[in-house]
Amino acid sequence: MTASRRNVLKGAGALAATAFMPNSSFSQGSAATLRFIPSTPLPSLDPITLTSYVIRNHGYLIYDTLFATDAQFGIKPQMVESWETSGDGLSWSFALRDGLSFHDGQPVTSKDCIASIARWSKRDAFGQTFAIFVEAYEPIDQRSFRIKLKKPFPMLPAALGKLSSNVPFIMPERIAMTDAMKPITEAIGSGPWRFADKQWIPGQNAVYERFAAYRPREEAPSWAAGGKVAKIDRIEWLALTEPGAAVGALTKGEVDWYEQPPVDLLPVLKQSKDVVIQNVPLGLFLVMRFNHLQPPFNNPGVRRAVMAAIKQTDYMDAVVGDKAYYQEAKTFFTPGSPMSTGAGGKEALPADLDKARAMLKEAGYKGEKVVLLAPSDQPIAYQQCMVTEDLLKKLGFNVELVATDWASFIGRRANRGLPDQGGWSLFHTLWSCADTLNPALHPLMRANGGSAFFGWPEDATMEGLRDQWIATPEEAKQKEIAAQIERRGFEVVPYAPCGLVQQPMAYRTSLKGMVLAPVQFFWNMEKTG
Repeated sequence: MTASRRNVLKGAGALAATAFMPNSSFSQGSAATLRFIPSTPLPSLDPITLTSYVIRNHGYLIYDTLFATDAQFGIKPQMVESWETSGDGLSWSFALRDGLSFHDGQPVTSKDCIASIARWSKRDAFGQTFAIFVEAYEPIDQRSFRIKLKKPFPMLPAALGKLSSNVPFIMPERIAMTDAMKPITEAIGSGPWRFADKQWIPGQNAVYERFAAYRPREEAPSWAAGGKVAKIDRIEWLALTEPGAAVGALTKGEVDWYEQPPVDLLPVLKQSKDVVIQNVPLGLFLVMRFNHLQPPFNNPGVRRAVMAAIKQTDYMDAVVGDKAYYQEAKTFFTPGSPMSTGAGGKEALPADLDKARAMLKEAGYKGEKVVLLAPSDQPIAYQQCMVTEDLLKKLGFNVELVATDWASFIGRRANRGLPDQGGWSLFHTLWSCADTLNPALHPLMRANGGSAFFGWPEDATMEGLRDQWIATPEEAKQKEIAAQIERRGFEVVPYAPCGLVQQPMAYRTSLKGMVLAPVQFFWNMEKTG
């Protein structure tokens, strides 16, 4: 257990005993109000320009999707009522359900869908692949539209129904026409809740109010699919970032749901008969992401040297500290999934400092400064950064850890300049294993340069293998290609996997009907007390 984690645990009892003092502008926790502590306060509104899970979860509250993923990983219609595919696979026609409307009272139209899909496809990894196949979008009438393709793309519903970041949420056309490289400033959707924009300040509390005109599907809910019945009138996201205070608020019933309580504090929560602790399905990858544009990590040899030194248990101990909540994962794809082969992983991640130092010398590291971005209000990322700072110093790097808040981290992460001129060298994050099931979904395995996720890796071989995988219908052949992608990944190192952790969440027993999924969904739940 690290010193910082010991201090957190030491203070837990005192903090848990301290009453949470809610902002006077917020409710006092009535049965019609759900009070939620997200992993980090909501920093921005746009679920397309950013992959942040807190913004994704915000998106699911206020937007809806054309298709959706259920608990069996099946793709089901959501806003779509019916669809047809031409015999040659080059034309797909979609008809929307009747009565769909946005929070501003305007009906959802085919033009809204076309603009939303087009904008999403410029930023999302799966969407960028889909866009290559698109010949044209054509509105048929107010509720119907057609997508014409250059060549068949049988995974089209899977693209439009992907579960996690970036989700192709449907927005009004006037908002969806915003440049895909610039964040939207207005959050209007057609989902179960509307966003109370006048009560939101970036990085602070956020409020959602039930949208009475929302029309849920009739099917039972299953992950993002089925009927999204809003049984809670008001949802408040609280910017309570001190773990001990958050635990105290939950045990006293002053909040209802705590998304990511530190594992160190679970013993405090387990003492309460009114609190349920539940693992999020699939788990989370711990990730070290390099800046491929700037020295020293524009050198693949340097990236491989750092990866060779990584001891995954060091990272997982720092993040969760309990072996019951983690496992080694020397693979790029979700362990246990059909595409996870681990090809090349054991050789690339030997956890050998001496070997890594020799590799670094051979790669020609010249002492360039390494700027390690560390969001101090995001515990999982920050604890990883603390381990990496120590590791890089042992390897002989000139490293500077830059501690910042989450909103500032997001801003600096987009800077492609030199590390000592406002840019960066590497950062840590976590990634839901729902996003890493295969090469089509996995955004961190895109190597398409400036269009890739922050870090901007570029490798034509990896991109070519990914295209082959998407064009291959047979699962056995897909698995062979996935193994080739993993081997290539361990050669060019788009990122380094640092282990897989289970992240528990905690909520009051008064919450009933929760849809347990890799994403935090709020529909179907009711508060009984």
